[in-house]
Amino acid sequence: MALDALLVLEDGTAFECRTFAGSGEVAAEVCFNTAMTGYQEAITDPSYKGQMLAMTYPLIGNYGTNAEDVESRAVQVSAFLVKEYQEFPSNFRSSQSLGEYLEDAGVMGVEGLDTRALTRHLRIRGAMKGVLSTQDLDPASLQAKAQASPGLVGIDLVKEVTCQSAYRWIDGKIEREVELSGEIDPNALWTGGQGDYRVVCLDCGIKYNILRRLEERGNKLLVVPAKTPAEAIVACQPDGIFLSNGPGDPSAVTYVVDTVKDLMGRSPIFGICLGHQMIGQALGGKTFKLKFGHRGANQPVMDLATEKVEITSQNHGFCVDSETIDDPQVVMTHLNLNDRTLEGLTHKQVPMFCVQYHPEAAPGPHDADYLFDRFQEMMRSKQPLA
Repeated sequence: MALDALLVLEDGTAFECRTFAGSGEVAAEVCFNTAMTGYQEAITDPSYKGQMLAMTYPLIGNYGTNAEDVESRAVQVSAFLVKEYQEFPSNFRSSQSLGEYLEDAGVMGVEGLDTRALTRHLRIRGAMKGVLSTQDLDPASLQAKAQASPGLVGIDLVKEVTCQSAYRWIDGKIEREVELSGEIDPNALWTGGQGDYRVVCLDCGIKYNILRRLEERGNKLLVVPAKTPAEAIVACQPDGIFLSNGPGDPSAVTYVVDTVKDLMGRSPIFGICLGHQMIGQALGGKTFKLKFGHRGANQPVMDLATEKVEITSQNHGFCVDSETIDDPQVVMTHLNLNDRTLEGLTHKQVPMFCVQYHPEAAPGPHDADYLFDRFQEMMRSKQPLA
């Protein structure tokens, strides 16, 4: 097939490609994921909001898509970039090809793009904004559009992916929406579902597999919008509070940081990815943008307490600067062995901990699944880990 699309980065580097789904023009930050499988989970991960995603594995689409492997209600990537698209999937679980899936979502998918060259360029030069177009094939024009696009720095994307109203997650699905305005009746709120502990999940772009992992351990789950005030969360009488992953610049989501500050010490708290960054900022730390981010299913992380190394699934472009947290009660628990960046924190006096990576995986290894058990123990004892 003829090349009919062009990707141009803000530095002018251009990549020819052809569409296998959708058409039009989109501007977004361009990033890459090194996982060999799990493309459907990746494209439905809300943490990719505002980004075009390239897969480093060359053959994508060979097992199709299905209704069970989604991580949110919609496709979240701005566009999907692959080397070679497999038009005819072969898998007993497949209900739709990847191209049809993206077409239905109105998201552009392109193939024939030199993803190896793109990945190498981003690793050397750092993350960049880009424009992908089937309408304008002039490199200079697209470069100017990329440079003028907003990017991710300073942008709050949580407001675009958080749920619009609170809901109960029961038996692996969104069961019913609930009203949190006015006087809250905890007994009525938590009816339905099985579990010993009540967990309120602050949705900054939560992945469904996090909810699955929490429910599997015997928790009743209430998912609430990111702007839910601390007073409303406390009124729900939770046994634990979970802070989710999400997209964009963590320093732009100041309202969640303020909520975390108000919640500290009231109930045990567990944060993942953006939730980790919210806790880090609530403890006085600052965040910074990584050169090209951590995205894949093979990031080595050391648990500093046990000195065991976990192979982890990750998806983030920002990080908490450990040197900006000067509270002696805060303990670094996990360290990325590739670039020595902070991957986990806990507090000596407050029952609260967080990790930068994704213990629920989807896709990826389950080395860090024990962290959900750690949260269960914290809710049981109501004592800090350190």
